[in-house]
Amino acid sequence: MKWISFDCFGTLVDWNGGFETILREVAGERTQDLVHAYHAHERSVEREPYKPYREVTAQSLLLASRDVGLDLEPWQMTIIADRWQTLPVFTDTVPALTALRKDGWKLAVLTNCDDDLFAQTQAKIGVPFDAVVTAQQVRSYKPDLGHFRRFEQIPNGAAWVHAACSWFHDMVPAAEMGIPRVWIDRDRTGDDPSVASAVLPDLQNLAETARAFAE
Repeated sequence: MKWISFDCFGTLVDWNGGFETILREVAGERTQDLVHAYHAHERSVEREPYKPYREVTAQSLLLASRDVGLDLEPWQMTIIADRWQTLPVFTDTVPALTALRKDGWKLAVLTNCDDDLFAQTQAKIGVPFDAVVTAQQVRSYKPDLGHFRRFEQIPNGAAWVHAACSWFHDMVPAAEMGIPRVWIDRDRTGDDPSVASAVLPDLQNLAETARAFAE
């Protein structure tokens, strides 16, 4: 048996593009300023004692809006979770997952969101996952090791590869755990590629790359 786990948002789902589209509804020409402020606050909020991701997004958006001088209405504070189903799936996601399943891989997701939010995304992706670990289940957010330690109990000695876009949230903790890891560097962040076991620009050749880790 062999497993490949994924981060979801940014890796399988176009988090950046979809996120900007959602925030443009409330920020207009200030969207980029709000996006940058939001990401800084989200990391800080996720380091606080655990709260559901719906609350993380609302609190982070409130703090970010104050930073950029936007006065948001109460309904706008929850717009990220409320528009969750609009986040688009990357065009290479379903072909890559299908190819991996044909190669005999079991598929898993380790995601920093709530169970109900991921359920919306799972329906949109369409390809079933054999295991899902959410922040709600482990009551922590990556790069904390909670997701990885929870999932570590499932493969039970079988081959396990982790694939993700986020260097900070996924590559670094996977390296700490000693898990073979494929960095899907969609964002071209310029972070240290040596932290990853392999680097790909997208999911197109992931099935071929993953085979080397199962031999």
